[in-house]
This record gives sequence, C-alpha cells and structure tokens, in this order.
Amino acid sequence: MLTKTTLPMSPQHTVVLVTVDVTRGKPRGLLSNDPLLRKTTFPPSISTMSENIFMAKLAEQTERYDDMAKIMKEYTQTKTKLDIEERNLFSVAYKNVVGARRSSWRVISSEDSKEVPEKNKTIIKDYKENIEKELKTICQEVLDLLDKTLIPSDDVAESKVFYHKMKGDYHRYLAEVALPDEVENRTNSEAAYKAAYDISEKELPSTHPIRLGLALNYSVFQYEICNNKEGACFLAKKAFDDAIAELDNLQEENYKDSTLIMQLLRDNLTLWTADNEAEDGDE
Repeated sequence: MLTKTTLPMSPQHTVVLVTVDVTRGKPRGLLSNDPLLRKTTFPPSISTMSENIFMAKLAEQTERYDDMAKIMKEYTQTKTKLDIEERNLFSVAYKNVVGARRSSWRVISSEDSKEVPEKNKTIIKDYKENIEKELKTICQEVLDLLDKTLIPSDDVAESKVFYHKMKGDYHRYLAEVALPDEVENRTNSEAAYKAAYDISEKELPSTHPIRLGLALNYSVFQYEICNNKEGACFLAKKAFDDAIAELDNLQEENYKDSTLIMQLLRDNLTLWTADNEAEDGDE
C-alpha cells in the first residue's frame, strides 16, 4: 500500500534518481543510514548474475561505497551501455562517495571561518585542500565516464536526461568548491542541465520522477550557484504545476517517488518565496 510521505520544513533539497536518494536540508551527502536511500535486495540465486554487479550490490549492502564505485567504474568501461538497474548502481555508488567529501568540505569550511590561532589556520587550510582534491578527482572521474562512455552510447530519452542531469550535478559539485571567479564548472553545469531539461520537456511525462528530479536539482543550482532566485522559483513552480495537472495519469510504480519529489519542490518554493519576501521587507 502506498503511503504519502510528509517531510518537515527545511532548506533546499536535492535528489538523485533512480533509485531516489534524496538529500534534505542544505545540499549534503547522503548518509549511509538515510531511510530514503533504497537498498538493493539480493535475488535467491546469483547463477545468472554478473559477478561484478553482484559485487557492487554486496558493496552497497555493506556500505563500502568506494569499493562500489570502483566496481561500477570498471563495469561501465567494459559494458558502456547500462540497463536501469546498472545505471542506478552507478549513480548510487558515486553519489555516496562524492557526498561524503561534500559533507566533509562543508564542515571544514565552517571551521575555516572561525577565529583560531594562525598555526591551526594552516592545518585547516591544508586539510581543506586535501578534501577538495579528493572531491575534484571523483567528480572528474564521473564526468569522464559520462562524456566518453555513457552519454555517447545511449540514445534512449530517459537515459539521456538521466546522464545529462548527472553531468550537471557533478559540475555543480565542482562549482560549490570553486573560487568566485572560476566560472567554468558553473557554465558547464548550466549547459548540462539545460540539455537534460530540453529533452525531458519533449520526451518525458511531467510526472516522471527523473524529469521532476531534474527540475529539483536544476532549480537548486539556479538558487545556490547562480544566485538566480527568480529563475529557481520559476523552474520549481513550473515542474510542480505541470505534474499536478497530470497527477491522474501518474503510473502507480512511480507514485511514491514522484509525489515525494513534488513535495520537495513545494518545500523549496515555500522557503525561497519567504526568503525573497524577507529581503524585500529589508529594503
């Protein structure tokens, strides 16, 4: 039986599909115990399964996401075109790997802003640079796999939206740690999100969870990276309104995922609208 999930009010949310792994609050890495990160269940027999895919699932079950990412990287380079399950394993692996570094970077950045002795500042600075280096390496690894293997090898609309959205996400993660005058990743993220958005508007139903997840992440990118509050609200509102209009046609297997993302879109809209009104009041 499907039940509606009610979430508390919180800052902007981001999502990665599919399996839906939702980040709540100011964008952070998925926690290993996040109830929204769906675990893959084991089949009764592995005789017909790829050994690599079984190992990736085993790594997921044991929360060894670095191992999982390594396995899926090698698998992707061999197979090139992934089915939905394989695509999800690839996405979940790297989302957790990069998510841990993003979370660490935010913590160390908050320490960096505190008043501490000069000696400690140097230690914090060096540690932060090491985290940034790891994050950049992971993001570049994903972007290379997307650009050289996954995007060129798959012409299915759903896959194209999924991969271009993922490309936008990983350029966004790089933009988060970039200096203010470093705009290359912001530009690349915008282009990837736009490519995914154009395809999704033409090829996917407005209630499709990948289309909704794209709108969610694209709007967060506009709000946080581009400081385009009006554009962020427009994207979120349009996606929500379009999905509401077609809610009666929502496929049952997508109901839980789609309605959850719609709620996140609405939460963001509420928060952003309140922020904009508060700023207008200050003026």
